[in-house]
Amino acid sequence: MNSYIISAIVVMAVVNYFTRALPFLFFRSHMPPKFIIFLEEWFPPVIMTILVFYSLKDIDFQSAPYGAYELLGVAGTVGLHLLLKNYLVSIFGGTLLYMALVQGWFGV
Repeated sequence: MNSYIISAIVVMAVVNYFTRALPFLFFRSHMPPKFIIFLEEWFPPVIMTILVFYSLKDIDFQSAPYGAYELLGVAGTVGLHLLLKNYLVSIFGGTLLYMALVQGWFGV
C-alpha cells in the first residue's frame, strides 16, 4: 500500500471517531435538546417505514407471484419485530426470509 491510501484511511478513521465522540462530549454536562430526544426515539421507526415503502414501490401485482414474496418478507419482518423488539434482527430476518423465498429455498 502506498502512503496516500494509508493517510486517507487514518484521516477517515480520525474524522469518524470525532463525529461519533462529539455528541458525548457536548452533552456530557447537560441534557440534549428536546429535538434530539425526539429524533432518538422516532428515527428507527421512520427509517423502517421509508425502507418498507421504497422496497414495495415496484411490486407488479399483475403477474405471478403477485407480490407474494415481498408481502411475506414484510410480514416476517413485522412478526419478528413484534416477537423480539429488535430492529436489526427484524431487518436481517425479514431480508433472509425474502431472499429464501426468491431463491426458492422453500420450494415455493
